[in-house]
Amino acid sequence: MLEAGSKAPDFTLKDQNGKTVTLSDFSGQTVVLYFYPKANTPGCTTQAEGVRDHISEYNNAGAKVIGVSPDDVKSIKKFDEKCGFGFTLLADKDHKVSDMYGTWVEKSMYGNTYMGVQRATFIISGDSKIVRVFPKVQPKKHDDVVLKALVEINTTV
Repeated sequence: MLEAGSKAPDFTLKDQNGKTVTLSDFSGQTVVLYFYPKANTPGCTTQAEGVRDHISEYNNAGAKVIGVSPDDVKSIKKFDEKCGFGFTLLADKDHKVSDMYGTWVEKSMYGNTYMGVQRATFIISGDSKIVRVFPKVQPKKHDDVVLKALVEINTTV
C-alpha cells in the first residue's frame, strides 16, 4: 500500500454517470480518495452515507471526495441513485487503480481466500502528494478520522 509522502499515481476512470474522471483534474485541490470493496453492501453503504451526510464538512475543509470500487459503472450508478450521495464514485472494474494504490489484496472469509479491495483512504494534497493514509478504516468511524486529519492538515499549512 502506498504510504504518506509518496506521489499519488494519476489515473483515469469512469464515474457513476459514465463521465471520464482523471485524478489530475483535481490538481491544486485536496482529494480524499477512498477505496471500498463493493457497492450496495452494508459496510460500504454505511461509509458512503457517512461521507454524504458530512459532505459540507469536507467542502469546508476544501476537500473533494472520490470513492473507488471494483464495480462497473452500472452498479455504482444504482448505488448512487439509491442513496443520493452527491459525490464522485469511480468504477475500477479491472482493479488497475486499486493495484496502483496497493488496495487490491488477498482476503479471506470463512476459510476461503480471494482477491478484493481492502478498505483504505488516502488524503492527497493539491500537489499530488499523499499526506495521510488510513488502511482498514472502519465504515462508521471513517468520517471522524478523515475530517479530524483534514483539520490537522489545514492548521499546519
